[in-house]
Amino acid sequence: MPVCCNIGIFFMDTNWEISFKEKLNEHYTWPSFYLFKFIILAGQEEHIYSLMPEAEFKLNPSSNGKYVSVTFESRMQDADAVIEIYKKASLIKGLIAL
Repeated sequence: MPVCCNIGIFFMDTNWEISFKEKLNEHYTWPSFYLFKFIILAGQEEHIYSLMPEAEFKLNPSSNGKYVSVTFESRMQDADAVIEIYKKASLIKGLIAL
């Protein structure tokens, strides 16, 4: 079962990482495939690609072309690896994690 979160909120909460890690470990047996979903500003795709260069990305532009929905799945070794991707993603301007 995927665990959803909002990048803009969870890194302000110091307890977020502990709580999210617990939820991931409750729902996944590691290593496991994990599905990442983000919404980014159009033109920011290269930043997302750098998070997981070997992944296959699915892009879906918004109707007005201002945003792009990005989805990719990757085999992750543990909850810490998933959290690390979210931390790196949080540095991308305008990113929303789903």
